[in-house]
Amino acid sequence: MEERANRQFVELEQTHFWLVSRRRIFMDLLDRELAVRTGLRVIDVGCGAGGMLGPLSRYGAVKGLDTSAELVEFCRTRGFADVAVASAYALPVEAESADLITLFDIIEHVPDDERVLRECRRVLSPGGLVFISVPAYQLLYANNDRVAHHQRRYTGRQLRRKLLATGFVPVRVTYFNTLLFPAILPTVLAKKVIERMSDPGDTTNLSHQLPPLLNRALTAIMSGERHLLSWVSFPFGHSIIAMARPRGAPPGLRAERRHRRSIAA
Repeated sequence: MEERANRQFVELEQTHFWLVSRRRIFMDLLDRELAVRTGLRVIDVGCGAGGMLGPLSRYGAVKGLDTSAELVEFCRTRGFADVAVASAYALPVEAESADLITLFDIIEHVPDDERVLRECRRVLSPGGLVFISVPAYQLLYANNDRVAHHQRRYTGRQLRRKLLATGFVPVRVTYFNTLLFPAILPTVLAKKVIERMSDPGDTTNLSHQLPPLLNRALTAIMSGERHLLSWVSFPFGHSIIAMARPRGAPPGLRAERRHRRSIAA
């Protein structure tokens, strides 16, 4: 990515409805699960341009890791000193040295997602938490996924099984970006038909500038899901969130809301 592209992405982090809304949803869920704990050791795997490093710092010391040396250097220009180039297959930290690991739309990019999850299991402390977000439904795999180098999309059931297979106990698995999904589904399917007839090039879902009024309306709708997610898990949506703890974690550090039904779709 060029410097100008990095700057543009940082600007979109503060304005684009999808980036703003997902950040609000993620942080609200983390606040509830962690009960706003502080002094934690946090690792943001795939930190990119550093958009989540600042919000995550409310929990403690945050280390950012990314495979791109250019993005790591860009994070440093933004004032984030504890960032490094590293592969998600081999995190450069000791075993059981992290209290929170975040994988914000990361594991869909790697060929062996279970290897990444096992590495996170190695690094997490016994009472630690991993927070994962991924795109949902292979049916929706389109040019945006190809340009972003996505290997796959998921269902809630698939993600839950991968967590169980790699030594985790799911705390919460839920879809999100659900309220807009009735509009997203036919739009993506129509775009897939169009993409078969003409080359869409390297455009993505973030390539098109939305009218400000529409962007604000979409932000209000999507980010408003965080209030509903404090009570229920969604059975469908454009993306998925999973929170899990290492198998064998002390009972008192497991899910605080066992009465809420997690997704089994």
